[in-house]
Amino acid sequence: MAAKIIGEQWKAISENDKSYDNKFFYAVKTTKVFCRPSCKSRVPNFDNVTIFYSAEGAMKAGYRPCKRCKSGGYRLPDEEWVLQAEAYMKENYSSYMTLDFIADGCHGSPYHLHRVFKSIKGITPLEYLQRIRMEKAMDYLKHSDTAVSEIGNLIGIPNAAHFATLFKKRNSLTPREFRKNYKKEVLQNEV
Repeated sequence: MAAKIIGEQWKAISENDKSYDNKFFYAVKTTKVFCRPSCKSRVPNFDNVTIFYSAEGAMKAGYRPCKRCKSGGYRLPDEEWVLQAEAYMKENYSSYMTLDFIADGCHGSPYHLHRVFKSIKGITPLEYLQRIRMEKAMDYLKHSDTAVSEIGNLIGIPNAAHFATLFKKRNSLTPREFRKNYKKEVLQNEV
């Protein structure tokens, strides 16, 4: 059964108070993960927290156990955790992200996330993030007249030179060349 958070519970979560473990679990709407009060992951936004008095109740409501604190003795399967990490990166690709930031958002350790993600996907989480960013950049280049430097900002790579280098490495063209070739192709197909 879910309940609204009260001050004492919020204090326990904010202070990672181990004495409240197994008295309640908190679930985070944005990550769909539930944790023990003592979990060392980043403190969630107050408005995104729901309280459960059992791990089973949180799971029945659609939340997954945290990889970091192993909520209620349950463990999220690695495949599901990787799917969660993918969704987290797709949702937050425009933010500044490091492996630590991604792992924290997915309630796990950076080392473990890196190892599990690579074993399942064949690439690292940061390589996956760069793929997402480059796909978004290609969409902007194809479907907008947004300046190349602004596109870098929109996809989370504020340094224009770094963005251009990464884009060229992946596509063998600079962003401007890519846009020019795409527009030329579209015009030829219209004729």
